[in-house]
Amino acid sequence: MSYELISFGDITTDAFIRLKDARVNCDIDHNNCQLCVKFGAKIPYESVTEVRAVGNGPNAAVAAHRIGLKSAPVTDIGGDQNGRNCLEALKSEGISTEYVRVHKDMPTNYHYVLQYEAERTILVKHQEFPYELPKFEEEPRWFYLTSLPAHSLPYHEKIVAYVREHNIKLAFQPGTFQLQIGKDALKNVYTAAEIFFCNKEEAQQLLKTDEGDMKKLLESVRRLGPKIAVITDGRNGAAIMSEAGAWFSPMFPDPAPPISRTGAGDAASSTTVAYMTLGLEPQEALRRGQVNSAYVVQKVGAQAGLLTRNELEKYFSEAPETFRLQSL
Repeated sequence: MSYELISFGDITTDAFIRLKDARVNCDIDHNNCQLCVKFGAKIPYESVTEVRAVGNGPNAAVAAHRIGLKSAPVTDIGGDQNGRNCLEALKSEGISTEYVRVHKDMPTNYHYVLQYEAERTILVKHQEFPYELPKFEEEPRWFYLTSLPAHSLPYHEKIVAYVREHNIKLAFQPGTFQLQIGKDALKNVYTAAEIFFCNKEEAQQLLKTDEGDMKKLLESVRRLGPKIAVITDGRNGAAIMSEAGAWFSPMFPDPAPPISRTGAGDAASSTTVAYMTLGLEPQEALRRGQVNSAYVVQKVGAQAGLLTRNELEKYFSEAPETFRLQSL
């Protein structure tokens, strides 16, 4: 089968635990915030909601599929009931499971999401799956590379080699490990990337700087190799830079107070790539990504709020005048 977008990234079940007796402590600049509960106590919670077949990679595949692209995740599961549930969740969404690899004697990833108000803290553990690049009968148009664990560095090199050999466009949205390992260890990924996504804090971490100017951060990220750089900044909007110029777009207004911000970044990034695949200019594609992000946070989990293309275009057409591109 021919695919327009193939995503690479771990799959998991997220168990959302909504806390009711907690507090958040931040420094004077509202940075370095900590979620606090009573130590050694029994902590009441409101509810637990399991969300299957999520993770940055599968989220991207689902977002692209709902917009109308043929997409598939390359990912790994164990031979347990959790893995079977994840497979069924993908199939029910209409997502191909052709490249979902089953390891019978291993467990499937299962993460705990501590949800307090609209924010979340995630307890993660990635299984050490033996990653291998599948064989593609037909060349996809895009690879979407995102969150993978520490032992997967050789796998990154195989993906990059395939991209270069077959002239496939690469989108890179790094996860925690990929940011922690630093830009030098993944320099081949950066130089191969057509487009790169991160938030402002991640950009500062990657570049080892406290620079706050978005245009300067974008310029520094592009010097690492990506042709197009996107940096998001939460409620402050998002910025994008390519050879054609640099633009800032304010946040798309929340249709209602957010319920959970999980998956907002994935929605913005993957929707941008999906619309670029459809032929839209990157800066206009990013604006559609911001619309999808605003609706994802209206639901629990990273996929429930993802829009179809018709829904997205409807909401985009109804955007207020304040939601417009500005040159940087």
